[in-house]
Parts: sequence; structure tokens; C-alpha cells
Amino acid sequence: MTVPTFLNFVTVLTGWLFAQRHTVTASLVAVGRGATKHHSVYHRLFASAQWSVDELGLAVAALILPWLGAGTIFVAVDDTLARKRGKKIFGVGMHHDPLISTRKTALMNWGHSWVVLGLIVRFPFHPHRCFCLPVLLRLYRSQQTVHREGGAYRTRPELAVELVQMLCARFGQRHFHVIGDGAYGGQNVLKQLPANCDLTSRLLLEARLYEAAPPRRRGQSGRPRKRGKRLPPPRQMLAQRAQRVSLAIYGRHDRVRLADLMAYLHAVPQRAVRVVAVEPLSGGRTAQAFYSTCLSATAVEILSWYAMRWSIEQAFQESKTYLGFEQPQGWTRRAVQRTAPTAMLLYSLVILWFAGWGHQGWQAPRRSWYRCKRWPSFADMLAALRWQSVRAEVLHRAGPTKGVQKPLLNLLKTLKCAA
Repeated sequence: MTVPTFLNFVTVLTGWLFAQRHTVTASLVAVGRGATKHHSVYHRLFASAQWSVDELGLAVAALILPWLGAGTIFVAVDDTLARKRGKKIFGVGMHHDPLISTRKTALMNWGHSWVVLGLIVRFPFHPHRCFCLPVLLRLYRSQQTVHREGGAYRTRPELAVELVQMLCARFGQRHFHVIGDGAYGGQNVLKQLPANCDLTSRLLLEARLYEAAPPRRRGQSGRPRKRGKRLPPPRQMLAQRAQRVSLAIYGRHDRVRLADLMAYLHAVPQRAVRVVAVEPLSGGRTAQAFYSTCLSATAVEILSWYAMRWSIEQAFQESKTYLGFEQPQGWTRRAVQRTAPTAMLLYSLVILWFAGWGHQGWQAPRRSWYRCKRWPSFADMLAALRWQSVRAEVLHRAGPTKGVQKPLLNLLKTLKCAA
């Protein structure tokens, strides 16, 4: 990215923070006189300028690493739907919409399906919450869309593997641990994990489990066995003796029955995994099964790790609500592949800014109906960034003139309430 392109990028991002509708033109309106060039220059920033959204995401990941310490880095992978209108937009198609679907009826919607990889972080200003900061994204195109537009079809797990391999290759000296739901825990992902990466995911209750393949006997003919003795599936594990523990996950305390063992999956018999079957004793939830390639982990640790996956769902909701992840109007290939990911990366940058500087002067807003608030939400972080930006700009324009500082500060206090 050249210096002029970077300056244009900063202009668009500044307007994006203040715009009511998150498009390029709305960002230019919000930034006002800060946009000194023709509007087509800022549209070309996403449509034709020479820069890589992957390199930008990896640069954001490098900013996150100092907050993660020297241990294992947990990574969440999932996909989300960005609803769109129009048939000429690149990459649009019919995809499953979880917001309007039910457990009995799966409904589709028109839009973009994005596979997102984010780093999971705990910050000192909010020690009780895991934040997922998106860094890498890929646009999934259905088979019908690929047939219409051309190109090679790739499944969501294949796109996720590409993102994981890119991250692990860039930071090869660090160890990563990917957390994904059942869609990203199949053999296509498990077989292609990098050497410096583990995986924790969901498992079917009827999954076929095996012991390690027995060693080949001397003089034995035929091909070597791939699998050993058959083990009970997760559902039968719960029918046997299981331990009862209390779990503090998802913001609640639950009593559960769980059983675990080391086994080999039928589809990937060459890699051992730790399988955990869990049955809640309250709440009406059904039994579930999970697995992890980290063999030294306990059953409670695996369940706690998987619970951190929920942070990426919060990232999806907040980036759509406050940063307009679904609102960009670009329709060409490059514009589509760059604009929406920029909104996700901006979400990560806002949280990083608040963790580094913004939290120092933050105070919980006083609300008569909510007097017990202690921790900031993403809306509070965004309001704090807007307030600090407006404050710096107003005081910079006023200069050191005597007699105007106090009225300006009163005006800024009023603007802070409006932010």
C-alpha cells in the first residue's frame, strides 16, 4: 500500500466511524472537508487500488499478538451471512440464514457468505469476557454462483484451512489452537492442520471411534491395519459410568455428566484425539460430544475452550450493528472482497485502541435503569473513540486562544452525550 493510498484509506475509515450508513459515499459525507479529493478516488481505493486485504489483516494480527503473551493463541473460525439486494453483485447467492431459521425449518436468504478467522483475546479492562478480533476473511461462493460467474468451487472448510495455514505460516514461531463448530471439524480440516496448530470442535454422538492400530506382526501378510479395536461412540460413553462436575461457561454455572477418552476417528485414523461426551443435568439441553487434538487437555478444559467460540458470534453481531458489515454497496469483484472485510478489521482496531488508550478515561454511563454497569460494551468503545476524535479536532482548530477553552469544553461535554 502506497502512502497516498494509505492516506485515502485513513480518510474512509475516519468517516466510517461516524457515518450513519456505512458506504464509501456516506463516509465521505461524515468526514466532511477531510475528504479533499474527488469521490471517485475513494471508490477506486476498494475497486482497483493495489493493496492486499490479507496483508492488512496479518498486520492487524501482529498488533494483537503482544496482548496474547507467550502461550498458545486461540483462534475462532466461523461463517456469517451478509444480506444483500441485487443480482449483479459479485459473489451473491442463496445461503442459510440462521436468524430467520428454526430448529425444524432451515430458511435461505440472498447475500454474501463470509468465512471469518479471528484471534481470541482477554483484555485487562474486561477480564470476564473473551473478545474475538477478526483478521482474515474469505468470500464463499456457492456452486450455482461459481457456475454463473466462473472460477473454481471451494467449500467453507477449504477456505477456513487456507486462512489457518496463512496465519500459521506468517507466525510460524507461535502455536495456535483453532476452535470451530461441527462444520469446521471434519476430515478436510483435521487432515490439513499445520504442525503448529491444534483443533477443538464438535463431534457426532454416533461417531465411530477406534483404538490405535495394532503393530504389524512379523511375517504377517496383507496391508497393515489402519484402525484398532472399536470403541463405544460418545452416546454409549454417557450410558456408562461418568463423572459429575460443575461448569462455569456461557455466563452460567451448570451441573453436567461427562466422560472422556483418547481415540482415533474413522475418517482420520492416523491422528489421536481427546473425545468428550457431556450431558447437562439441568436446563433441558441435550447431550453433545466434542473432540480436541490436544491430548494433554482435560475434559473441562476442552469444554471451556469450545465455549470461547461464542466470542466470534458476538463479533458478527456488533460489527453488523455498529459498523455496517452488511451495508457496503460495492458490486465488482475487488470492491466486494475488500470493503466488507475492512469493516471487520475496523472492529478489531477499535477494540485494540480502547484496550491500549481509550479505557483509561472511560466511565460507565449513568442510567437510572442500569446502575450496576461495570464493563464497557463495544458501543461504549465506539462512543469513546468518537468522543476523543471530536475533542482532539475541536481543540486543534481552536488553538491556544484565551477565553474560548472553557466554552469549548462545555460544548464537547454536550457532544459526548450525543456520541
